[in-house]
This record gives sequence, structure tokens and C-alpha cells, in this order.
Amino acid sequence: MELWQNIYSHFNPVAFNIGSISVHWYGIMYALALLSAIFIAKWFIQYDKINISQDIFDSYIWWAEIGVILGARLGYVLFYDTNTVYYLTNPWQIFNPYVNGTYVGISGMSYHGAFIGFVLASFLFCKRKNINFWFITDIAVLGISAAYIFGRIGNFFNQELVGRVTDVPWGIFVDGVLRHPSQIYEAILEGLFVFIILAYFRNKKRFDGQLALMYGTLYAIARIIAEFFREPDSQLGFLVGNWLTMGILQSLGILTLCVGIFIYKIRKASL
Repeated sequence: MELWQNIYSHFNPVAFNIGSISVHWYGIMYALALLSAIFIAKWFIQYDKINISQDIFDSYIWWAEIGVILGARLGYVLFYDTNTVYYLTNPWQIFNPYVNGTYVGISGMSYHGAFIGFVLASFLFCKRKNINFWFITDIAVLGISAAYIFGRIGNFFNQELVGRVTDVPWGIFVDGVLRHPSQIYEAILEGLFVFIILAYFRNKKRFDGQLALMYGTLYAIARIIAEFFREPDSQLGFLVGNWLTMGILQSLGILTLCVGIFIYKIRKASL
């Protein structure tokens, strides 16, 4: 247990270097998340014999991933970054990995921004291709929920989004302070558990969009729970009292929206 508690003292977040460029485990995990989301979704398409052409789904993947990346970065800039005004007036800097000529990579991604980007990209793709939005997003969330695990492990390796101070024996030391390994909690709650539930219900759904709406609902609930073990973003802190964080606020918005649409669609399916 001592080795686990002091894991950050023995772990280098940089996996390897290519010249002057450092490749972090964080980046590798996010690349694995994107690739695994594609692989898992395609596996379910084949296993469940879902009626969608490979060409259409391959095209959709590009739209969805671009939406996720753009949404994640823009969401961070809008909701979390302290230099929002600078980025809005210099938008070409949002994806610039160099600072004063030094490569530092691109840091700062927002899940809720990625969620919005995914929804918008999916909507635009389906409108252009005349495809049922709810049908294709039901497929996508199966891959997304499982792949999310890699993303949170990437946060853990990058020693970011740390947990609150604790005295539990499985806590880890961050700068000499014992904290909850909240990234691991999130990987399990928001990734693994959500995926297991969606995989179970995938052939029991009553209407197109049920899995997508369940994903939004389950993720929001899991994220709200996890936020109580996660240290608030240092630049924002608590928004209200000592409990409301930006993550909880945004998750409540997604939860309300998804539950509302779910109730409407299930009532419609019952008519």
C-alpha cells in the first residue's frame, strides 16, 4: 500500500521523448480512448448485426471525433481557463501547442464541452446524410462509455484533477498530502459502470435514443457523485458553499435535459 500511496514519486508522466518533444502518458491514453471507442462501437455493430453500412459509420466517426476534440478544447477555454478573453480575441492560439517558441502541448479539455461538441457534430452529420440521430448515437455511446476509462487513467498518469484530502488507506500522496485517487473513481463510476449498464440494455431498449439518453443521465449522476471526492478546479473553486462545483453544475444541466427528453420519448413510445 505504501508503494501505491507514493506512486507519483516513482512515476514519470512522460512516456518517451522524440527529440525536443515529450510524449506524455496522458496523450497516449487519450489516443487509446479515441481508438477504443471506434473499435468497441464497430464490434457491437458486427456482434448485434446492426443495420448500418461501414462507410456511413466510418464517415460519422470523423465528424464525431472532430466534434469531441473541438468541443472539449473550446469548453475548457469558455468554462475553466483564466485566459478566456485572450483566446476569444486570439482564437488561432486555442490549439497552438507552442508557447514563446517552446513546445508544451495542448492542455485543458472539458468533458462537458466534448459532450456538446459530440451532440452538435452528430446532429449535423445526420442532417446531412438523412440518418436517424438517435439511432446512430445509441451505437456511439457504447464505445464512448468504455473508452472514457482510458481518458480518466490519462488524467491519473498526468497527476491532474486530483482528489480531496482524505485519510483512507488507498489514498495517494500529491505534494505531500494524502488525497482520494478521484481519477480512478471517475474511470470506474463514469466509465466502467455506465458501459456495463448500457451494454446490458442495448437489446432491451424501447425506442431509438434510449441508450444515448441513458448515457447522459448515468454519466451525469456518476460525475456528480465523483465530484464530492474530487478537488475543485483551483482557478474556480466552489461556486456555491463548499459543494457546488462547475462539474456538478454542468452535470445537473445534462441530467435535467436527458431525463426530460427520456420521459417525453418513453411516453411517446407507450402511445
